[in-house]
Amino acid sequence: MTRQVPLVLFALGLSLSVARPAGAQLVAPGPSGVVMGHVHVVTRDLDAHRRFWTVLGGRPAKNGQLEMIQFPGAFVNLRQGEPSGGSVGTSINHVGFLVKNMQDWMPKWRAAGLTMEPQTRPTQVFLIAPDEVRVEVLEDATIDEPIKMHHVHFFVADPLAVQAWYAKTFGAVPGKRGQFDAADLPGVNLTFGKSETPTVKTQGRSLDHVGFEVKDLEQFLKKLEAGGITLDRPYQRSQAAPAVMLAFLTDPWGTSVELTEGLTPQAGSQ
Repeated sequence: MTRQVPLVLFALGLSLSVARPAGAQLVAPGPSGVVMGHVHVVTRDLDAHRRFWTVLGGRPAKNGQLEMIQFPGAFVNLRQGEPSGGSVGTSINHVGFLVKNMQDWMPKWRAAGLTMEPQTRPTQVFLIAPDEVRVEVLEDATIDEPIKMHHVHFFVADPLAVQAWYAKTFGAVPGKRGQFDAADLPGVNLTFGKSETPTVKTQGRSLDHVGFEVKDLEQFLKKLEAGGITLDRPYQRSQAAPAVMLAFLTDPWGTSVELTEGLTPQAGSQ
C-alpha cells in the first residue's frame, strides 16, 4: 500500500530539515515529571521510514546507536524488525502532528509520493507511513514551529477508564479534544476514541510502543510499583544508548509504554 519516496526528494527534504534549527526537542516537565518522549516504530525497511519522516519534516538524530527522527516535542525512534501488522487494529490507531500551514506541506508530500487517505477537509490529512503506520496531520496557524508533535490517538472499548488510568499513573490532565475524551501531558494530547471492535496489543506491531520521558525515573518507578504497577522490564540502562535509562510497562488495554530518562541527544553526540 505504501509508496517509496524518491531519493532526490528525500535528499531535498533531508537538507531542508537539517538546515532548520532543532531547538529543544522535548518540552519541560510539569508537576508529575512526565512529558512526551517518543513513538517507536519497528520496520522492515529503515530507509523507507527515514525518507517518510524526513519528508514529513523531521530531522535525523542519534543517541548512542539509537536511531531517531526528531520533531519539536517528540522523537520517532526506528528499529529494524518484522512487525506483525500496522497501527490500525491496535490500541493506538495513529499518532498526530500539527502544521502551521497545510498548503506549505501538501505539494511537497504529494510530490514525494506519500500515501494519503482521501482528504475530507483542507486542514486535515491522514498519511500512511511504510509498514502501515497511520499518521494524522492537522493545521494550527497558532503554533510556533512549521510542524510539531500533537497527539497519540487510542482506540479502546472504554475511553473514560483509559483516561482515568493515564491521569492516575502519569499525571495526565483529563479533558476533551473536540468530541473525544482526552488527557494532556506536556508535549502531547492523549486522545481516547471508542472502538466498537476489539483491538490488539501494540507490542510486535509497526507502531510498537509509545514513550514518555520522566524526570528522576528511578524514584518514579518505585512509586508506580508501590501503587501496584507491574513492570515488563525493570529500571536499566539502554544497551543501544548508554546515556538513557529506561523501563517498560503495558497498560491494561495492551499499549506498550516505555519510560526513559536521558532520551534527548547531548550536544556533539549526533
